[in-house]
Amino acid sequence: MIAARTGRMASDLTSATGPDLKELSLMSSEKAEALTASAGAVAASAGAIGRRLGQAAMDEGAHVLRAAAAIGEARTPAQAAEAQFRYALGWWSRAANQALTLNDALMKAQADAVAPIHKTATANAKRLRKKT
Repeated sequence: MIAARTGRMASDLTSATGPDLKELSLMSSEKAEALTASAGAVAASAGAIGRRLGQAAMDEGAHVLRAAAAIGEARTPAQAAEAQFRYALGWWSRAANQALTLNDALMKAQADAVAPIHKTATANAKRLRKKT
């Protein structure tokens, strides 16, 4: 797409009829619209991911408090060690699940950010093919 646009601009500059001002104007406005949509998608995704991570941190704090209470209420060192072990196993499982969920959210955010740019570039290529 970049090569097609650059070639078109070079051709317009040397054309006897002058540059295609309508097409040059579309190039700028369409890019701005696509980048604005992309930025909006990134902002929405970042907000959702941030909320999810914040909630996970709050939830983990609650797990820590319950584990600390269980350790403090233990009657023997073995019971205290068991409470610590239960918390550690639970944490590992939660952390792995959160990492997978975060990875999925980041992949979706990337796709959402690229989608308006791809849509615009595809439409541009189609329109330019018709003009040549």
